[in-house]
Amino acid sequence: MVLSKTVSQSDVSVHSTFASRYVKHSLPRFKMGENSIPKEAAYQIINDELMLDGNPRLNLASFVTTWMEPECDKLVMASINKNYVDMDEYPVTTELQNRCVNIIAHLFNAPLEEEETAVGVGTVGSSEAIMLAGLAFKRKWQNKMKALGKPYDKPNIVTGANVQVCWEKFARYFEVELKEVKLQEGYYVMNPDKAVEMVDENTICVAAILGSTLNGEFEDVKRLNDLLVEKNKETGWDTPIHVDAASGGFIAPFLYPELEWDFRLPLVKSINVSGHKYGLVYAGIGWVVWRTKDDLPDELIFHINYLGTDQPTFTLNFSKGSSQIIAQYYQLIRLGYEGYRNIMENCQENAKVLKDGLEKTGKFTIVSKDEGVPLVAFSLKDHSRHNEFEISEMLRRFGWIVPAYTMPADAQHITVLRVVVREDFSRTLAERLVADIEKVLHELDTLPSRVTEKLKVEEEHHEVVKKTAIEVQKEITAAWRKMVADRKKTSAIC
Repeated sequence: MVLSKTVSQSDVSVHSTFASRYVKHSLPRFKMGENSIPKEAAYQIINDELMLDGNPRLNLASFVTTWMEPECDKLVMASINKNYVDMDEYPVTTELQNRCVNIIAHLFNAPLEEEETAVGVGTVGSSEAIMLAGLAFKRKWQNKMKALGKPYDKPNIVTGANVQVCWEKFARYFEVELKEVKLQEGYYVMNPDKAVEMVDENTICVAAILGSTLNGEFEDVKRLNDLLVEKNKETGWDTPIHVDAASGGFIAPFLYPELEWDFRLPLVKSINVSGHKYGLVYAGIGWVVWRTKDDLPDELIFHINYLGTDQPTFTLNFSKGSSQIIAQYYQLIRLGYEGYRNIMENCQENAKVLKDGLEKTGKFTIVSKDEGVPLVAFSLKDHSRHNEFEISEMLRRFGWIVPAYTMPADAQHITVLRVVVREDFSRTLAERLVADIEKVLHELDTLPSRVTEKLKVEEEHHEVVKKTAIEVQKEITAAWRKMVADRKKTSAIC
């Protein structure tokens, strides 16, 4: 959903660049026109406006796939008119989804017998997957508390403050308290020791992140599991773990096969992963897989028969396209283990090229880790003249979309730039980005510093107060956050 205001309040018409060829009159911008227009005109008008969008290939803010092979594109277009929910009409599509679920479950080492079918479902991204997993944990916990004759109206989830916003949405929409482990400078993921300390009898699960959005780092799920096993023994509780592997689920099995984070750990009951990130499919597909059938309460599954046959369903939405499911199956069989490993290794190598280039400038501190999602998060060493927001803004002049953002509590004074290295981000592009960043730094050094100008004005008014470097950085960050927030007032996405 988009909450928006008009860019131009005075101009209420849409004008065609080639009006003399297609249409003679402008179109109303916010109301439906009285008459039809030629298909060529409709196409031209929309295409002209879309030219002002950013280039997806240069959008280094996003983890979402922006390129697939032409053969996969053909399959997507051939199935664009199929509604996945019509399982009786499209049984092969349903079969392909089931194959994907089982392939992913085996990839995550689910404890399945030879002929046993995995429990999972395709979703519209990891947000829906997390909602479904969270509902399963909440219902399991409620059933347990009811059986014990205890209150079941105050469930909570323990996470790190670095979780993606979809966890906050789940907590707010489904009335679950979100207990966040605060971050600290130099440690930007959930501390498992502190997380387990926050667990109580009302904790429905602890959510661990395999690939933090902030810096790509994998959280220590193995240590979290071991600490929770001990606490469960001491208390008699059975607090489980959910792994949000939206970004890292299609990376860890290929780059770090010995890393224990998945169903090899006994307390991991469900895992979500985004097929549209490193699963290498266009936006719109996620997956959630449960350890066993017992981990998904039967009462959450609905059965419908008005589409032809009895169909079990566990989703938040109903209708959705089939094309991304088909594309996911294409990628899984096309690439296989070898192909995914090669792509992830290439992404990792290109991330290293970018990291090495940034370090050679001598201007940045690398915040991301070598083990994790192939991305590079970095901060300026010196904030006395310029900041990360200025770099991000000026890089757009070269076409690059590189986000600048502040860390969550209690590391809000740390500002970071982040480059996500996807399959279509080549070594050449990495080298070019470093060169463009150096150009931006040089240009910023030749311009009057906004910080310096601000301090000069304060000094002229005799308002200068000696501040620490962190205080100055916090002040600058707050000012830029306000500026970004003001810009979003005209078009905000929720």
